[in-house]
Amino acid sequence: MAPAGSSALATGQPVVELSGIRKVFRQVLAPEARPGLFARLWGRAAGGRDRPDAPAAAAPDVAQNAEAGVEVLSGIDLTIRAGEFVALQGTSGSGKSTLLHLMGLLDSPTSGTYRLLGRDVSHLADDELSRLRNTVLGFVFQSFYLVPYATALENVMLPGMYSGLSQGELRSRGLELLDRVGLADRVNFKPANLSGGQQQRVAMARALLNRPRLILADEPTGQLDSATSADIMRLFAQVNATGTSIVLVTHDEDVAAQAGRLIRIADGRLVSDSGPGAPSVPAPA
Repeated sequence: MAPAGSSALATGQPVVELSGIRKVFRQVLAPEARPGLFARLWGRAAGGRDRPDAPAAAAPDVAQNAEAGVEVLSGIDLTIRAGEFVALQGTSGSGKSTLLHLMGLLDSPTSGTYRLLGRDVSHLADDELSRLRNTVLGFVFQSFYLVPYATALENVMLPGMYSGLSQGELRSRGLELLDRVGLADRVNFKPANLSGGQQQRVAMARALLNRPRLILADEPTGQLDSATSADIMRLFAQVNATGTSIVLVTHDEDVAAQAGRLIRIADGRLVSDSGPGAPSVPAPA
């Protein structure tokens, strides 16, 4: 059986392009620790979708610096195309999550150019970045980040509350997605009454509500047992089969093996890139 996402690579166009980027950290918080997470991810402005035929994710010469001047990412050239399923691996502190956050517009570059779906998004205002996160990107986190007092359906509908969709359309999409992830009978359950795997299914349905072009997943199976992880990965494969690009950070070799392309980062540098569509990678200096 071919890896998930391999069939879409022949015609896929790039989605994210980062060129000559440097990033200096100044007490930057991880996305899940930021105040106003929901508003940051999904924004408050409605808007149209960007070019449907443009690239998905490309990152040349990305450099991220810590406050003390230590590079977190350095000299990275990376293109991720529409329809690809990419696993990103590296040890703790290697820079993999930092790269994911850059792709997710949760941090802006200190210098360089970032193109998302062919558009330069390097220095956009916060409201416009939020709009793009809401309409183009979907996010799945290790810790789910569901609203505890809201039902599964209300959690799934949350991104649409910032996008201008009608209540009827939101409810219709939410019910359809919960059915798609196998939770049609848990629509009115709150997170405390759901298993870890069920909570992650709700989070995946939430990520899909606004029909993103690219899903960014940071250790989505990290808190799940092996059987539940396999179920979640089957859902990712189904989403990818529709043409949605996926970049997934994972420490799990079995999870990484299910992606069509595997990228490894060490000490802020891209050290290997394998799978269909992967370019040759020069050895680190």
